[in-house]
Amino acid sequence: MSLHDDAVLVLKDHQGQDELRQVYLDHLAAHPDGLWKACGAGHVTASALVVDPSRGRALLTLHKKLRMWLQMGGHCEPGDGTLARAALREATEESGIDGLTLVPGGPVRLDRHHTPCAWHLDVQYAAVAPAGAVEAISDESLDLRWFPYAEVADVADESVVRLLEATLARV
Repeated sequence: MSLHDDAVLVLKDHQGQDELRQVYLDHLAAHPDGLWKACGAGHVTASALVVDPSRGRALLTLHKKLRMWLQMGGHCEPGDGTLARAALREATEESGIDGLTLVPGGPVRLDRHHTPCAWHLDVQYAAVAPAGAVEAISDESLDLRWFPYAEVADVADESVVRLLEATLARV
């Protein structure tokens, strides 16, 4: 199965956000290259909010280009195979944490936003950090920091707050 086929199946199975989900499905139907950065009409991306439920905290990255505190994530790559693998790869690369596990049940939400490169149709997962996880900043970040759940709204925008709420409902 191709990454495109996986994305369509994941989106068809996603519960809620019906209008936005249909925007994603229409985009993929109209753009066979709709998962790739080269698609100027926008592209599907994959991200994951890394959480540590035992300590009540979320790991955010201060994105180098956007200069915003965000979850880990980004563009799909041909070797990803599935959206879940793309989200896990991005979370692992940007957090420096090995052994992350995606929360079962597929994506926790969808978020469409404009970036300097194009519209991102982000498929957002949640990932749990293993006990004793130690983060390591990547080249894509200015900073990487754990925030208590209650402090995320103080540093991040509404999309990250909604992702945290959806994540906590699932964890």
